[in-house]
Amino acid sequence: METKINQAITSVLERFGEKYFIDDALNKSKVIQDLDNYDATLLKAFISNEILKNNFTIDIDGNIILQTNKLIELFEADEYWKDSYTKYTKKIGLTAGGKFIDESSDVVLNFPYKDTVLKASMSKEDTDKDDLRPEEPFLNEVIAKEEVDVLLDKKILVNAKKYNENSVHEVDRFSEEDNLIMKGNNLLALHTLKEKYAGKVKLIYIDPPYNTGRDSFKYNDNFNRATWLTFMFNRLEIAREFLSDNGSIFVSIDEKQQAYLQVLMNEIFGENNLLEVFHIQARYTQKSLNEKDNFQPVMEYILAYAKDKLHFMPNKPYEDYDLSKFKWDIEELSQGEAIELGGKKVTIFKKGEYKITKRNNPGIKGLKDTWASGSVLTGNTSGKFFDLYLSKRKEVDGLEILYKVEGIGEDGLGYRYFTGPKKESSIRGQFYSGVPLAMQEKIKIGEAKKFKPIVNYYDFSGDFGNIRHEGGVAFNSGKKPEKLLKLIIEIATNELDLVMDFHLGSGSTAATAMKLNRRFIGIEQMDYIKELSVKRLTNVIKGDETGISKDVNWQGGGSFVYVELMEKNRGFLKSIQDAETQTDVQKLFDFMLEEAEIDFRVDLEKVKNTLHELSLDEQKKTLIKIIDKNQLYYNYSEIDDANVRDLITDNDYAFNKSFYEESGE
Repeated sequence: METKINQAITSVLERFGEKYFIDDALNKSKVIQDLDNYDATLLKAFISNEILKNNFTIDIDGNIILQTNKLIELFEADEYWKDSYTKYTKKIGLTAGGKFIDESSDVVLNFPYKDTVLKASMSKEDTDKDDLRPEEPFLNEVIAKEEVDVLLDKKILVNAKKYNENSVHEVDRFSEEDNLIMKGNNLLALHTLKEKYAGKVKLIYIDPPYNTGRDSFKYNDNFNRATWLTFMFNRLEIAREFLSDNGSIFVSIDEKQQAYLQVLMNEIFGENNLLEVFHIQARYTQKSLNEKDNFQPVMEYILAYAKDKLHFMPNKPYEDYDLSKFKWDIEELSQGEAIELGGKKVTIFKKGEYKITKRNNPGIKGLKDTWASGSVLTGNTSGKFFDLYLSKRKEVDGLEILYKVEGIGEDGLGYRYFTGPKKESSIRGQFYSGVPLAMQEKIKIGEAKKFKPIVNYYDFSGDFGNIRHEGGVAFNSGKKPEKLLKLIIEIATNELDLVMDFHLGSGSTAATAMKLNRRFIGIEQMDYIKELSVKRLTNVIKGDETGISKDVNWQGGGSFVYVELMEKNRGFLKSIQDAETQTDVQKLFDFMLEEAEIDFRVDLEKVKNTLHELSLDEQKKTLIKIIDKNQLYYNYSEIDDANVRDLITDNDYAFNKSFYEESGE
């Protein structure tokens, strides 16, 4: 029941005889004291062990430095030498800087198991409601570092096929221009893809399990929400690495977990990178969903974050200009004087350096403040800038000044005009809206557009209500309408940009991306991926007419590559389930001892000594329990091992070499 690091530490300390043990029990306080005092003999012993050297030292200009702080933290971990996998096993609450609030004056939201990795498979062997459900370990990132590294190493890919208009055929090469659908645990798949796609994804959209108790996130755990937050933390943390500097992530969630998820995403992406919390009406208000409840939720939420808000530029909706309504035109007669004011570039035009002309036939009367210089902005916005900055310029610039302020407005022109006071007794000028004379020709040919703001409420209740067979596949839980995904994809991407969804489900994101001429990566673990996701995308290629097809005049076409993470222990799981006699189970157990990955917490001697005493059903349950659920796939580093190479087709072998090595990985 020990990790490899645990075993290495025990081995080192045993060299000192009884110095660090009391009746065979570790004297942790003595070890911590000597580490804290930099006991040379102890430190030298730790460094001499290769496992500990690899995990607890750093090399500075050729000098090996032991990270005693990490070792001390490891020894302080509660009950580490028994069965603990996280330093928060007994204490739950708010922390700051790694300490609980009774140890610090700063307060942040935290949760147990935050310093761990949770594979969180959602397939059959992890979600059965009987005793076969495993107690999946929370692998502490320090204590079980070596196990975590193996878990998250990139995997061998098999069953590679390409789907296009003409056929489905095996492929032995991969191009980053290919769309990709991957079957396997999404955390492990993300780490498999990280080196190839880090910094290249423009948009991530996911619709994860909402932890409702009725969805696919079912864990027999006393800290259900903390487990769910760990599940989300592990995936969102790696997801951020995929985003380009101008990329963004949109996550669907319901009202019960929205607040918790927002705090978590604030920590991962930065509160300052929150773009918006979108309110999506998903159900009709006039329909009673559950008459026994007083309150009926009809809303869902989408949390939108930028990788870096300073680099993110959304595509906003726009409308055509009505040039006839403006009463005035303007011409710049000089280059003016450029200054910086309020974080914006401001160009100053003095009297005689600009010309204002009244239009002969304005379409709307009475717009005395309105002059052809840009699209309509509220008086509050323009007035605020004037009050804060321009109203103070009279003594510096004089009277009858025209100010061109860049970085204001939403029509793509990028600037607005203001005038300063005309008289000494005045303190205010005017803000003029409309379109500059020099830009009107560009507007007429479509080079400049009048953009509208993106609002945070949308009513998709009708689309949700008629979604069941969208895409030609039925998916009764959590399916999102293509029109909603179209909104998100068009806000956050341009054509040919890369879109990712690692909770692919029925394939709505990938289907919508294909129809909008975006590239995509989709990841799904469940076996229904072929019956739902792949089938739906083949329907799209053939010219699917549902969803947004009519809106975008979709005629079919496109292609994608499908691959699977190569299963390892999962094969043993199937063999266990198929075993018919106790003799079958015993033979399988003997084979597992040689070839399978066994959960490092298992007392194998006890299993060996007691397995024959159990009934056939109990024997099968025991074998399923001892399999390491965190080692269900072969790592790519094993691809040339003789016993692994024999399991891989030549086609898949070539595909792996193309996928990993030809891109320099």
